[in-house]
Amino acid sequence: MSRSLRGLVAALLADDGSERWLAAVPYRLESLLASLPLPARAGIRCGAVAVDAYAALSTGARLDRLSVDDRDAVLSSLTQRPALLHLLDALKVPALLAGSTERTLHRASDTRSAPAAPVDPPLDCVPSPQWPDRSTADVVVVGSGAGGAIAARTLARAGMRVVIVEEGRRHTTADFARRVPLDRFTELYRDGGATVMWGRPPVLLPTGRAVGGTTVINAGTCYRTPHRVLARWHSTYGLDIAESAAFAVHLDDAERVLGVTRQPLDVVGRGGLLALDGAGRLGWQAAPLRRNAPGCRGSCECVVGCPTGAKQSVQLSVLPDACTAGARIVTSARAERILTDPDRPGGPRCAGVAAVRPDGSRLEILSPMVVVAAGALQSPLLLRRSGLGKHPRIGRNLAVHPATSVAGRFPDAVVDGPTVLQSVAVEELHGDGILIEATASPPGMGSFVLPGAGRDLRAELEGAERLAVLGAMIADRPGGKVLGARYPLLRYELDPRDGSSLLRAIAAMGEVLFAAGAEEVLTGLPGMPRVRSVSELKAALGYLTYRQLHLSAFHPTGTVAMGANDQVAPADPHGWLRGVRGVLIADGSALPSCPEVNPQLTIMAAASAVAVAATRSV
Repeated sequence: MSRSLRGLVAALLADDGSERWLAAVPYRLESLLASLPLPARAGIRCGAVAVDAYAALSTGARLDRLSVDDRDAVLSSLTQRPALLHLLDALKVPALLAGSTERTLHRASDTRSAPAAPVDPPLDCVPSPQWPDRSTADVVVVGSGAGGAIAARTLARAGMRVVIVEEGRRHTTADFARRVPLDRFTELYRDGGATVMWGRPPVLLPTGRAVGGTTVINAGTCYRTPHRVLARWHSTYGLDIAESAAFAVHLDDAERVLGVTRQPLDVVGRGGLLALDGAGRLGWQAAPLRRNAPGCRGSCECVVGCPTGAKQSVQLSVLPDACTAGARIVTSARAERILTDPDRPGGPRCAGVAAVRPDGSRLEILSPMVVVAAGALQSPLLLRRSGLGKHPRIGRNLAVHPATSVAGRFPDAVVDGPTVLQSVAVEELHGDGILIEATASPPGMGSFVLPGAGRDLRAELEGAERLAVLGAMIADRPGGKVLGARYPLLRYELDPRDGSSLLRAIAAMGEVLFAAGAEEVLTGLPGMPRVRSVSELKAALGYLTYRQLHLSAFHPTGTVAMGANDQVAPADPHGWLRGVRGVLIADGSALPSCPEVNPQLTIMAAASAVAVAATRSV
């Protein structure tokens, strides 16, 4: 155990020896850091060493030798330097993840055994060490998330021999039920959830890696694609598949297989009810969300794998249908490159996929057709590794939903009983590209970072049960790009107009919370972390720019976009990659612009549309 890391935890969480759970936090933090990529791990360790060195220089003793009062004084001195606030928040996030987990485990009072987890539907999954070095198929699908799953089902039902290549492994509902949320978090998220888009400001962009892709770790919110978005894709980008009536057929099918229904009020939770109340008092449009979780018990663990099997991620819904139709899934196999035959009449044609097992050995699946569904961050890299990334727009046009959140403190407990991670949508500003959703999360795993350090942070953590959190995401103007071939380097510049929308969203969330009766609102803003009125919040926002915000983002799309214009779209209007025959794009990377809503249904419908068209052309 690093002495600096132990001292940092003691300082941040004001460990005075009075709580046993605090002694376990450094060890939980060490386990968390082990799952992060080397740069993130090294950055946190270096930050801990730097704070420890500052303490030694300013007081003559390292953090673990100081009293609680002296450690608080060191942290207070650091927080007086605005340039260091981002650094301290970066150190607080993993400490809060570890601390909240240990606090929850220690204080859990309900020792009754949970109901037995249901048995998942069967999947024909074969771990890559058990798959032959060379095999054949009619089509190889790279990726088993929303797009890859529905494409595999469609093609298998058409009579094709389908093999899905998935980098992650299969996780079952029983696995989720027996493990604590943080342990699942570090395995289900690529790079332990530490993927960052670099820019001003930097933006965290978590994505999943498992059989089922990011559908395993999303909130289950299912929006149909807005008509205005489909109309733009049809008229501006020439996507015939986006014609509303035709696309609706694919949306209907996706909703049916996922079991999408309006979330009933019994598990909306008090946070959702407060959002409904606040919006109602303002006269704003709001309603429970539509989700793919019939029979949801409100465990609030959607983002680390549903432990009850209620959320119908594609490994519980679409992939079983695909396997019933004959599809097979090779797990723990990283697609290294798409094989091509450059000398075929009519130009280059794909010939299959080469993949790598965890031990570094290689396997090849020969096939005349490959469906690329590795996600908007990984698909461009696969194409570049394969020599198919020559189109200048591959990896460009990255759109996301930049997101921020605020929390309202209420007189009584908000976290009390079953609740849903995303429960209620406030859609008053959705026409302007701002969607507000009431959120909750497993301990410490929300996107909202509690303010303060030392005793202040400890007090916030102790009072977190009285917080109701609202999150807002905005429809951005694509400002990102995915560079690299083996590992992604993400660059993202937030458009100033989108930055203004985020500031407007913070004000709107504050209005909802105060209207619902919040005593104060925790803003996440530097310099004014707490406000007690809407006017005070708006005044605070008047002194800030969007570059000072702490942002996360979700739902990356657009990096191998479809379109009629071959100068700007790497894929044609039916999803076929230009420059080679036999490569179909069927994931979020194919969407030409931000879909303006949680995109699972949109990705599934688009993948279904291109896969159906492909069955008619091959």
